[in-house]
Amino acid sequence: MRNWLVLIPLFALLVLALWFAGASWMHLSGDIPLVGWLAIGGGVFFSLLVGGGLMTLLFYSSRHGYDDLSGGDRADNAGKSGKPPAVSWKRTDSA
Repeated sequence: MRNWLVLIPLFALLVLALWFAGASWMHLSGDIPLVGWLAIGGGVFFSLLVGGGLMTLLFYSSRHGYDDLSGGDRADNAGKSGKPPAVSWKRTDSA
């Protein structure tokens, strides 16, 4: 039941966005020149290229261990209790 409470408004927003896009497209004055279509295509292409490149770097770094914890943050270095050492936020200098 909760899924429907989320999905119905999201679907309504999708329909409203599609209607607005279609109505705006029909009310445009004039055609888009070839340079405009090339700019739109180039923007889409480079956006997909950057997004794909970032996702590739994300998976590469994850699979090759670059996202692992450093040696100082592991539980086996935390002490006998298995908990990390307590951090004191008090100032130790006299300034």
